[in-house]
Amino acid sequence: MGKKQKHCDPNDPADARRGDNWDHVGFDPEHRLVVTVVPGKRTVQNTEALVEDFKARTGGRSMNLITTDEYHPYRQAILKAYGRCVVAPPTGRPGRPPGPHWMAPPNLLYATVHKTREKGRVVKVETRVVFGRRRDVEAALKASPVSRHVNTAFVERHNGTDRNRNARKVRKTYCFSKDWDVHEAVTYYTMYSYNFCWPVRTLRARDSHGRWHDCTAAMSAGFTNHVWSLREWLTFPSIQR
Repeated sequence: MGKKQKHCDPNDPADARRGDNWDHVGFDPEHRLVVTVVPGKRTVQNTEALVEDFKARTGGRSMNLITTDEYHPYRQAILKAYGRCVVAPPTGRPGRPPGPHWMAPPNLLYATVHKTREKGRVVKVETRVVFGRRRDVEAALKASPVSRHVNTAFVERHNGTDRNRNARKVRKTYCFSKDWDVHEAVTYYTMYSYNFCWPVRTLRARDSHGRWHDCTAAMSAGFTNHVWSLREWLTFPSIQR
């Protein structure tokens, strides 16, 4: 925004808030819930902020399986958030002792998706287990109620939904954002209101009389029992006393 990314000067402080603005999204595919979003440049700092905020919002517990694309900073961000720092004991030998390093716990399962494209089309999809054993990843997928394969399809589908709700993100349009702060504000607005105010077609269910009932991500996750209006969502106190 403001100018294309290829025209931004990395040495110009004014260009730090121009060009590409990414949505770093932590998504719960089972309930179609946006857990956290960090808009901004695709940087190590924003990637770490996403993972740390996701961990805080989920009570610090380890997820059954974490999947991302192959963007390299995810690995270190997940390791720092869920792993532990190990300091090697002194060996008594001459020379500099090995420095501290991060170690993944046995229950941390993390896999990535790599897509090969030709002429703009995906021609090959490869997966890789980064943390954990493949058999444990396969067991997690077998127990999953939504997928049997390592993928990023759910968050990608949600990105399409958000582009439908936020015209600033539609590709090749005059509606693109010109102001960084306004763009981030609208991103938070559409992303988080989606949880409570947007009925998800694949989540709806029939009652005992066979009638269909709408269901939002927040309803699916057990946070509420009805579809919220935007007025209810906007006026709901963010801090409960």
